[in-house]
Parts: sequence; C-alpha cells; structure tokens
Amino acid sequence: MVSDEHGRYVVLISGPMEQHEPTISVEIAGLPVEVAQAVHAELDELRSRLNVYRGQVLDVSLMPGGGVALTFGDLPATTRDDVVLPEHVLQRVERHALAVAGHRDALLKAGQHLKRGLLLFGPPGTGKTHTMRYLVGRMDGYTRLILSGRALHAIGSASELARDLEPAVIVLEDVDLVAGDRSFGFGATPVLFELLNAMDGAAADADLLFVLTTNRADLLEPALAARPGRVDVAVEIDLPDADARRRLLALYGRGVQLQLTEHDLDEIVARTDGVTASFLKELLRRAVLAALEQGDAYTAVTSNHTTAALDDLLHTNQQLTRSLLGVGNNPEDLPAGGGIGSPPPQRGRARAWFSGAGSAGP
Repeated sequence: MVSDEHGRYVVLISGPMEQHEPTISVEIAGLPVEVAQAVHAELDELRSRLNVYRGQVLDVSLMPGGGVALTFGDLPATTRDDVVLPEHVLQRVERHALAVAGHRDALLKAGQHLKRGLLLFGPPGTGKTHTMRYLVGRMDGYTRLILSGRALHAIGSASELARDLEPAVIVLEDVDLVAGDRSFGFGATPVLFELLNAMDGAAADADLLFVLTTNRADLLEPALAARPGRVDVAVEIDLPDADARRRLLALYGRGVQLQLTEHDLDEIVARTDGVTASFLKELLRRAVLAALEQGDAYTAVTSNHTTAALDDLLHTNQQLTRSLLGVGNNPEDLPAGGGIGSPPPQRGRARAWFSGAGSAGP
C-alpha cells in the first residue's frame, strides 16, 4: 500500500516462479492509467540508476541451460608503469579508451559519437590481457563486463545490460577461439556476428567501449572489414624488443633480491630475442627457484641462477614449454624450422584494415 503525491494505490511485486524466466513483475492498481504509467517510468529509472551492478567489474558466465550469471570481479591493481609497451602503442590504446571517456560531454557537443571498438591483437603471451586489465581498472564509473571462453556466447545479453547501465565497457577475450562457433544448435549465429549486431544495436551517443583481444586477427579481418566502423582502432601488441625485455625483467624482479650487473642484464636481453613477456616471467621464477634450492646459501638471485634457468628454458627438449609460454606461436612469424636459436624472423605488421588503424608495433 502506497500513499504519496500520486495518491493512494497498491503496488504488487511478483518474483520469478520455478521453471519460468527469472523476471520480476510490477503491477499498479488504484491510479488513472497515465499516472500509473508515470509511476512505472519512475521505478524503471530508479531501477537503472540504483542498479547494484552499475559501475562494477562483472565476470559474465553461462549457466546450465543457457542462462547468464554475473559475478562481481576483482581486478589486480595495475598502474601505467606496469604496462610494458612502446610509448606510442600505449598512448594509442589510452587515447581510444580513456581520452574519449574523459572528453565525453565535449565530444557529444561537437556531434561526435562515443560508441567505439578497440581490437588488441598479437602473438600469445605478449600482454594483451594485461593491457586490457590496465584499461578496465582505469575506467572507474563504468560498468565493466568481461567475457571469455564459452561466455562469449552471451554477448547479446551482456550488450543489452551494458546499454542499460552505460557508460560501460564490454571485454571479449580471445574472441577468435569461438568466432565461428555454431555449437549452440543448427543455424546458431557465430559469436562474431552476434557482437557486430550488438554494436549496431547501440545508439551512436551511447558511451560504450567494446574491447576485443585475439591472437589471430587474420581470422577476424573478413567479418570486421565487411562491417566497417564497428571496430575503429586495431593495436598490435607485439613481442617485446630489447628495451621492453629489460623493463619486463625489472617489473617481474620487483620483490626479488636480484644481484645482476648491467653486463648480466645485457646477456639475458641478448639471449631472449623473440620471446614473450610470459617467458621472461617464468625465467625469473625459475631463477628464484634455482636460488632457493641452494638452501641456507640463498641470499639473492645471481647471474649463475639466471643463466641456469635460461639454459634450461632454451634447451632443445624444452620446445613444448616455450610454445606453452607463447614463444614461436605467431603464425606470421614462424620461419622454416624456426624457434629459439634460429635467426630471428622478420616480423610483419597486420594491414591497417580499420579506420584509424595502423602499425602499432615497436
């Protein structure tokens, strides 16, 4: 029973029933139709504005039977210094994601759209997910939905929720893995086309950012190029160059007692040409383990430990291990009989097939 400026009336709220859609029904009795409709509109506005999911990081997953579940996520704190990319690459990513968010009102006033798509592509293990987490962590005030694996099939529902709770970010990790998946039944639409349809369904002034990560941009290119403007910027996250490898060693060496001279670091950098960030992270872990195995003699990680760890990782019988760390997995980079120890390949650049896209590598 309610008594307010609208008068005295009844609001009946019915929760979901077993074996029915998980919805809530709100009915109003005792008011003229137009007044009841105004109350409904006010409740709907409050439902959206005070939604418990608004402004949160949400992990999206699929429930048995096809329902969608949302779980509050917890992103690790990632600062700009933690993202080891060439400066111009990081600036390009920030401009498209953060600068648009920072100039939202001015862009709308100038008649510019806010809806945008960002593709992060490159070999496995180079830091695409790490870069995504940095961006998502910076976008306070945005509802951030993260989809990966089978949850990518929920892109339609996630996009609908994002439009309701905008400003919002929708992240689709490793979208190439299910881009053409029709496993939900005969005639099911592949995830990539569901995504493009979802982007089409959002208004141009909707403050929505779609972030896609992939190891295989070549698989996505035909579909994305056929619907130009949905993904506006593609940024390559390439294998780390010598300067980046040195910075990564310093990053992963935080909290580790490293006793390495500049000559030691130069040697590690020289021997790790063509490896991934994941490889370097594992290298330091193994070096720490090698130092710990010395028992009471352990005081710090020295060149002896890093050399032993590197020798082990680069040994010919560790080819599969290197592959699992992302080394030598870029289809465009594989020379005949290539791998660590072979002449470093001439890494090409993906074509600039989106408006505003181009070479983003070192």
